[in-house]
Amino acid sequence: MTIKEVAQRAGVSPGTISNVLNRPERVAPATRKRVEEAIRELGFVRHGSASTLRAGHSRIIGLSVMDIGNPFFTDVAAGVEETASALGYAVILGNSAGSLAKEERNLRVLAEQRVRGVLITPSDDDPARFDQLRDRDISVVLVDHPAHRPDQCSVTVNDVGGGQMAMAHLLDRGARRICHLTGPLTIRQCRERKLGAEQAVIAAGLDPATTLELVEAPAMTARAGQQAAEGMLATGRLPEAVFCANDLLAVGVLRGLLLAGVNVPDDVALIGYDDIDFAAASTVSLSSIRQPTYRLGQIATELLLDECDNPGTHAHQQIMFQPELVLRESTGSPR
Repeated sequence: MTIKEVAQRAGVSPGTISNVLNRPERVAPATRKRVEEAIRELGFVRHGSASTLRAGHSRIIGLSVMDIGNPFFTDVAAGVEETASALGYAVILGNSAGSLAKEERNLRVLAEQRVRGVLITPSDDDPARFDQLRDRDISVVLVDHPAHRPDQCSVTVNDVGGGQMAMAHLLDRGARRICHLTGPLTIRQCRERKLGAEQAVIAAGLDPATTLELVEAPAMTARAGQQAAEGMLATGRLPEAVFCANDLLAVGVLRGLLLAGVNVPDDVALIGYDDIDFAAASTVSLSSIRQPTYRLGQIATELLLDECDNPGTHAHQQIMFQPELVLRESTGSPR
């Protein structure tokens, strides 16, 4: 079955068939529907390898994230996949698990597959690593990571501002002995949320050295959060509040405290970060800092495909969304 046979059945030119397959947004809806019906009736399947060789790239984009087990990245991936699908692209997902070596292997595989472009939450701050991809005519957009050069698109969230929001809320409700449970400080997001928390303490006229206790968890998981809570309980002197660098840590802290009979929020107030779906559904609903995760994936994909399709006119953008404070049971009401 060939494109010419599909064109004859649909009563259009072979070029129109090619547009429906590769650039469906350029074809009138009625014509596109007629072509799609002809494709279904004839059982046409295009030769992907041949079309890739002709075009120099495929109708596939790559997405590399740091931790697919984190619901934050699951929601970002949903925004990427649905946006790409609507524009006629498929998505290959890679999980770096925070490993630079694994990330590099994933990128090599994507390049071998001649993907159209790559969306990536990088494991380090070196954007020069992606120049080799761009030399191969593979566009790259950073997701949840700022670009530090004008010729690079990025979509991120103001994590310093989010850290300030979370800490200011705990201070407003009267807490003066606050634990900030962060993930590994090698992760940029953790460093920036910590910085925001410290800035909020200083803005309140307090000393971070006496107000804020930093605890660095080895991973940003619920298990690590529960272990941190057990460590707090072992000291015999609980903080008045805990700010966790993500909701998974907060869920673990909540479980550890509740198992020990500690009341949240009366004994210890608790706030997380990301506002994953489970935050609202936990035993004590979690206050959190909401990030527009789906929107991150959507906008990043639109920027990537615009750069792919319009290399001469594309305007690189570095977009930063603002987070939102979501109050629930775990922090109660301000005093």
